[in-house]
Amino acid sequence: MVSETRAMGKIDRKQSKGEVQMGNQESSGDFVAGFFIGALVGAALALIFAPASGEEVRSQLREKSIELKGRVEELGTEASKKAEELRAKGQTILQEQRTRFQEAIEEGKRAAARKKEELLAQLEAARSSEGSVELTETKG
Repeated sequence: MVSETRAMGKIDRKQSKGEVQMGNQESSGDFVAGFFIGALVGAALALIFAPASGEEVRSQLREKSIELKGRVEELGTEASKKAEELRAKGQTILQEQRTRFQEAIEEGKRAAARKKEELLAQLEAARSSEGSVELTETKG
């Protein structure tokens, strides 16, 4: 069980093998993105409902929409970078696990070969001892 302490209190999370746990950076990045988008939408609504001339409101809306477009592009670029980082990390982990699995298979094959040789030696020893018993019985 993994325990994390945060400013708002203690949060316990159960984590099994292979389970992906969201990091603090990802959740804080989502929060910041949501905060900025909410702020821009709020600003746009404030401009619409504020007493100002139509031309002034349209000008401010244009400026805010340009800001919003830029921020959305930034967030898209950030998301793409994070996705690429996660993909690369996943590929690395996958390759490491594949290598470990192949090594385990090879070790299993070597152990099976050793056991086979051991059993064949025991069988040969048993056959040899049976032959000597038969020779002894025939002579007597």
